[in-house]
Amino acid sequence: MKIIIAGAGAVGFHVAELLSKEDQDITLIDADEEVLNHANTHLDVLTICGDAASINILEQAKVDKARLFIAVTTSEKTNLLLAILAKQMGVRKTIARVNNPEYFEESQKEKFKNLGIDVLISPQLLAAQEIKRLLKRASFTDLFEFENGKISVVGFTLDTICPLINQTISQIDAVNHDFTFRGVALLRENKTIIPKGNTLLRKGDHLYIATRNQYLDAAMNFVGKQLKPIKNVMIIGGTPLALRTAQLIESLYSIKIVLKDKEVGKKFIEKLAKSLVIHADPSNIDTLKEEGLEQMDAFIALTPNSETNIITSLIAEEVGVYKTIAKVDNVDYTHISQNIGIDTIINKKLIAANNIFRFVRKGKVEAIASLHGVDAEMIEFEIHKSNRLTKKPIRELHLPKETVIAGVVRGDQSFIPDGDFIFEINDKVIVLALPEAIHQVEETFK
Repeated sequence: MKIIIAGAGAVGFHVAELLSKEDQDITLIDADEEVLNHANTHLDVLTICGDAASINILEQAKVDKARLFIAVTTSEKTNLLLAILAKQMGVRKTIARVNNPEYFEESQKEKFKNLGIDVLISPQLLAAQEIKRLLKRASFTDLFEFENGKISVVGFTLDTICPLINQTISQIDAVNHDFTFRGVALLRENKTIIPKGNTLLRKGDHLYIATRNQYLDAAMNFVGKQLKPIKNVMIIGGTPLALRTAQLIESLYSIKIVLKDKEVGKKFIEKLAKSLVIHADPSNIDTLKEEGLEQMDAFIALTPNSETNIITSLIAEEVGVYKTIAKVDNVDYTHISQNIGIDTIINKKLIAANNIFRFVRKGKVEAIASLHGVDAEMIEFEIHKSNRLTKKPIRELHLPKETVIAGVVRGDQSFIPDGDFIFEINDKVIVLALPEAIHQVEETFK
């Protein structure tokens, strides 16, 4: 597939990096020669230096031959213009990165479609929504909802008090009568394992399970996690993500925001209704303690500095804060997040890339999620035609051993399917696949 990406910044570079590993035909456009030189050195992509809003540059990139155009420059207005131009010049699908909350209102979608902009994405909004979901189910380190939560995939660490340690998946299944679940992935010493019936769970493992939404509380009790409601939340950082997160959750919790810049603080006060904004150095641990860190139920570190976010989150864990979430920009940190004691790491680039990737995958893809630290993808396919998928039970489909069918949503019903389950047209099927199995899975659900 020919894909053009305008903007080689953090999001653009990361999307290009992921797509280039998939043998996609990628063209990366940016006006910054230094940024493009970095991309040339590290990625197998074609680069064009120039203003992506120039007709000549778009023609040079052969925009009329592209199936997908992704505008992720730092300018919202430029991204909107680029998507419109690209559509007019023959691109099949366009994606524009924006941040204005008004653009995501349901009433605006048709207007943007008519202009030629198929999809709007906001890494800030996506990350803020993920933080909101994580606070709702704070006992899990990760929470991914499919089809409005009809199937949820949750992650948790097997700590000292977890009753599942030294048991196999089959043994757990045999004694569990409260809910149906499917073990979809196991992270052990940075290695991703597809759990089988005879897989023995060890202390320190990080396990991901899929279950139906109504069983989440039962699942939490079963794995030995305490059900604790979140009331008091401290957010540090004066970033746009901190503001967007506070706006999303301030009606649900008592919020304190600690930030350094007075002028930024004034803007936060203007745009927030209930949150308490504190002008102080968020990297100073003594200051955070003075502002009530030890009384917080959740601590969310959203400063521009990843190291500050990690260190302050570790301190918050140490003083007894129940839930910690840290924003990091280095993708490598996602592979060690569970090992260093932070509940959850948020990475805007990964979240945005997942949102974009569903337009690249073959088959009718509804959603994609990356489990933190796990070298695999969760992909939601729709069964859109009658073929062998609708004629044979799962056990006879010969799916790659590196895959797991995590769940199926059929209308208002959800299932954790066994080997005798047969798919029907319009079923939404949630699949976990290791990298080596993704293309075969795509062909199966194509």
